[in-house]
Amino acid sequence: MKFFGKSSDNIEDARGSSGGGKMVGGGIGILIVIVGMFFGKDLTGVVSQLPAGNSEQTAVKQGTPEDAGGKFVADVLGSTDRVWQAQFEEMGKQYEQPALVLFTDGQESGCGYANSAVGPFYCPADHKVYIDLQFYKELKDRFGAGGDFAQAYVIAHEVGHHVQNLLGTSDKMQQARGSLSETEYNKLSVKLELQADFYAGLWANKAKDIQLEEGDLEEALNAANAIGDDKLQKQAQGEVVPDAFTHGTSAQRVYWFKKGFDTGDISQGDTFNSSKL
Repeated sequence: MKFFGKSSDNIEDARGSSGGGKMVGGGIGILIVIVGMFFGKDLTGVVSQLPAGNSEQTAVKQGTPEDAGGKFVADVLGSTDRVWQAQFEEMGKQYEQPALVLFTDGQESGCGYANSAVGPFYCPADHKVYIDLQFYKELKDRFGAGGDFAQAYVIAHEVGHHVQNLLGTSDKMQQARGSLSETEYNKLSVKLELQADFYAGLWANKAKDIQLEEGDLEEALNAANAIGDDKLQKQAQGEVVPDAFTHGTSAQRVYWFKKGFDTGDISQGDTFNSSKL
């Protein structure tokens, strides 16, 4: 894929600044990877329970990074900013551009301390997306989902959670948490995640500042397919437990990303009232 628009300068480059952080190990680490790693599980109250790293932080660099990996992320964020700015204007609303934090090993966030084991995530408390770029290597090597458009999908999905936060969807989820059983809440969580997949597809449809190349769409669909709850559970524990799904099956994730990409119509993304789940 190629970018033609302005890169975002709303990047906080904290790579290398949290050297005391340690990866989560053993059973906790595996659990977090399986149920929380992939694209935006609500980490409020979760990351803060992980072991804290060294609180000593060096200066965080603000602005568009100069390295290829950082520049790519800034390109994607700039593109999502433009698409969602326009979408919110059409809805008569004001869009707040999220910041994106690049980190290595571990990082403090508005949701608490998180290390790389949690994967990319969006923190609703500070309106920031967090990612350790080593995740892309894991995505390619472990799950066979490489490629630049697959990487862009990761960012677009997290920004989708930011959109949900601004529209009040995330608040409704939090309000419902206390009155629902774990199984019932998991079903709502799946709908939240699938809507973020839809929003990622909508971005790809609406972005006028990117040029998709042959195989790009397949990369994103492959990534969505690779990280479905059913496949991850099968890989981790040898069996599938639908009541424990939090992100949706591979087929569901592919369906909703593709629906967003095919329609480009935000009104088609109401996963909460759809029978296609």
